[in-house]
Amino acid sequence: MKRLLFYLNHITESNTATFRYTVKADGKPVQKEIYDGECNVVYLKPSGEAVTDREGTRREPAYWRDGISYTFERTDRLSVSRPTVIVSIPAERLGVTEFTPAAADCCLREIAPYFDGVNEKYANKSRPDSDNGKFFLHKPGGEVLLRNGAYFSLCPAKDYENGSGAEIYVTKFLDAPPDRMCLCVRMEIQLPHGKLNRAKKMLTGHLPDETERFVREFDREKLAEALALEKTQHEIRQFLRENPYCAFIANGSILAREKGTDLPMAASIPFKSAPEDEIEIAGVRGMGVKRGVTVITGGGYSGKSTVLNAISAGIYNHAAGDGRELCLTDASAATVTAEDGRAVSRLNISPFIKWAQGGDTRAFSTEHASGSTSQAANIMEAVESGAKLLLIDEDRSATNFMIRDALMKELIKKEPVTPFTDRVRELAGRGVSTVLVIGGSSEYLAVADKILMMDDFKMSDITGPAQNLIPKRLDAQTEHADWVVSRHMGGEGFTSYPNGGGTERLEVSDTGFVIIGDERIDVRYLHGIETPGQVSALAFILRYLTKSGDAQPMDALEARALLMRGVVKKVESRTLDIAGRLDELYGLISERGIALVDTGFFAGMNRFLDLPRKQEVRAAINRMRGVEWV
Repeated sequence: MKRLLFYLNHITESNTATFRYTVKADGKPVQKEIYDGECNVVYLKPSGEAVTDREGTRREPAYWRDGISYTFERTDRLSVSRPTVIVSIPAERLGVTEFTPAAADCCLREIAPYFDGVNEKYANKSRPDSDNGKFFLHKPGGEVLLRNGAYFSLCPAKDYENGSGAEIYVTKFLDAPPDRMCLCVRMEIQLPHGKLNRAKKMLTGHLPDETERFVREFDREKLAEALALEKTQHEIRQFLRENPYCAFIANGSILAREKGTDLPMAASIPFKSAPEDEIEIAGVRGMGVKRGVTVITGGGYSGKSTVLNAISAGIYNHAAGDGRELCLTDASAATVTAEDGRAVSRLNISPFIKWAQGGDTRAFSTEHASGSTSQAANIMEAVESGAKLLLIDEDRSATNFMIRDALMKELIKKEPVTPFTDRVRELAGRGVSTVLVIGGSSEYLAVADKILMMDDFKMSDITGPAQNLIPKRLDAQTEHADWVVSRHMGGEGFTSYPNGGGTERLEVSDTGFVIIGDERIDVRYLHGIETPGQVSALAFILRYLTKSGDAQPMDALEARALLMRGVVKKVESRTLDIAGRLDELYGLISERGIALVDTGFFAGMNRFLDLPRKQEVRAAINRMRGVEWV
């Protein structure tokens, strides 16, 4: 931090909006920034006894104190007075030996309060953050996700000694020290305008002081508990993969949320499995949801939707205290709802829609889908992306898509919609299970493998009594559907550049839209997106995908098959393998972290990122109106 203080001492009070300082180069004044970290390099003899020659200048934006590095970069191209700092703490200093998402999550939750305390010291509600100064760290919700707010990475060790001012001494002929595994914590620091002494205190005092206090006081028992919970979650997920179950809810889980928040409801009734469905996994007892078709029913405000929401949340691990930390679900699960107004392009929705004004439903396109066509599209896209479990609540579904009783089938002969009741068992036969919340129709009782009742937030298994009400259990008498989605993404229209514009556009609106190029993608119906950080990461991932690689020629045999099936009348010569690109990108992210897609080019973008699933990225692309599909 000695060198950083040297730079700060060359900043004048009038430059606290930009935090630039002036130095002389070749006798002329030159403006520099603390992000540059420019320093004079002096090489030493191998013995270290005397200075031999001057190398010149070197960019060294990492500042050190007590073996911890603080690397400065711009948050974005316009935020000069709000640097991003990556704090790299050797993992051995914290006693961390398992470099997992749960360990990083625990560390992030533990370090944040130290800087919250500093913020309270400087807080003045009558003044903006640019006057007060403030530390910003990522504030996670209950989910444990791969983040850039805290992660583990191999980091370079310090390979120089500080000299006077901006000089650093490097021993020329010695090998560089080996990289170290570090906990990397990302924070943004709003430096106060017109308060240079406070800015110096924040950067060279509070920043290293609070970091070192966190290291000294780190609660290793809490880390051990987080890792033990992660191990149990892993064992439960492995059980679900290897056995005929798609979800598990532990007894004692708190499923309900406080109104307007994602926090567990203090007065909520703890969950208790029905005896018939109770199983034990990894020493934890709770309700196992078997693969197939499960119906959850009950009166209004009985808790049935709360259970479904908990199953939906179970695609991610949760931290201790969330209440749903032992609610685990098949990680491929997709929550499906109606989505009036979404765009659909050349998608096979024929299993549910026999004909439509938009043309052949094997290659259906519309700018504004109805409730039924949008829900059909959402199911087909979910299955295409690999979903093995569909989660559906009738309150968020199109009624004519979900059911049509025998009398209405007899009365209305020319009906284009094949209701989901007629396809749900066929999907189950293809390995795609369904959990449905139903309160107003008995149609699904005839096709369900399991029927659960919620009454005053208490679960009971009523499969036998409910099915006794049905004279005869019949599967839907419909022809088998064509579930193949044979479309390819064209090479045109997938871009971050507006039409006719020379500058990329990437934004995330407060109303739930990702704006890229000319596209406005509504992500409110991507139910696997749980955090603002996932929305931001989704935007950066889309931008990364538009910049990487070129369209490839379509395989000739595949193109011919499309033509023969009548799905298309002509085939474009070049297509994008978006699924392959996503697999490649997520492989790189697993190795290098989500910072791979991050960039400070776009002013105003939140750069605290949580990794979304590939399914949500594909769902966002499916909603892009300018992308061509063939």
